[in-house]
Amino acid sequence: MKFINHLEEWIISLMLLAMTGLTFIQVVLRYGFNGGFSWAFELTTVFFAIMIFIGISYGVREGSHIGVDALVRLLPSKSRRVVSIIAVLICLLYVVLVMVGASEYVWKMKEVGIEMEDMPIQRWQVLAVMPLGFILTGWRFLQILYQLISGKTDSLHLADEVADALKLKSKGSDE
Repeated sequence: MKFINHLEEWIISLMLLAMTGLTFIQVVLRYGFNGGFSWAFELTTVFFAIMIFIGISYGVREGSHIGVDALVRLLPSKSRRVVSIIAVLICLLYVVLVMVGASEYVWKMKEVGIEMEDMPIQRWQVLAVMPLGFILTGWRFLQILYQLISGKTDSLHLADEVADALKLKSKGSDE
């Protein structure tokens, strides 16, 4: 599991670094030398797509996706666990539906054989990150479901913007 965790982090970091570096080089070439690469924007978009679809899984793992759980937090532990299990099952259903749709789309693009506009790469090869990202996301939801069913946790650990804001405010007032 640590390998997949680190792989997600590395992919996201490398895509962000590559996007930033390529965009910087493109700006320097455009405004400094009146030139540039015709494929830079398309490649930056590919890096962004990879970062987003891997990032969805990472966000589930870290509990950083926004959720509305104010009412659920008021429930007793057992009820909170049941509601959380139902929520995870609904999320898994959604992930499966999107993954199936994305896979069908990728296969159709492979059959058609369209290349990217500015790069000699088959479009389906880039789009394959969609089902892959949702497979990883499904895996993360299965991990959460296991934690809930086994009693290791009683709720989804979602991002708590209020708590984060209060922590930042208290850190600012301490200085």
